[in-house]
Amino acid sequence: MTTAATAATTLASSGTSYTAVWVLLAIFVPICTAVAVILWSFHRLQRHRADAVAMASYRKLAEEAVASMAELRSEMAKLSEHVSAVEQLMRDVG
Repeated sequence: MTTAATAATTLASSGTSYTAVWVLLAIFVPICTAVAVILWSFHRLQRHRADAVAMASYRKLAEEAVASMAELRSEMAKLSEHVSAVEQLMRDVG
């Protein structure tokens, strides 16, 4: 019994084992860092995907606007022809 009591007293009086602390830190710090980097990268990827979807919708909107402007230009050309014909008629009458 004295051997067990002596061993317990020796362990209690020795203080903190810094080797165990360093080993735990050497294991957990890289793991926590890796998890943080993975989560950050995943968040960045999701943000990039959302930006890509938004840019695709903007691109589609721009294409529709260009098509609409081309249609308006052709209608304006037709209207301009009609106006010039009316002006010529007014010159001929007046």
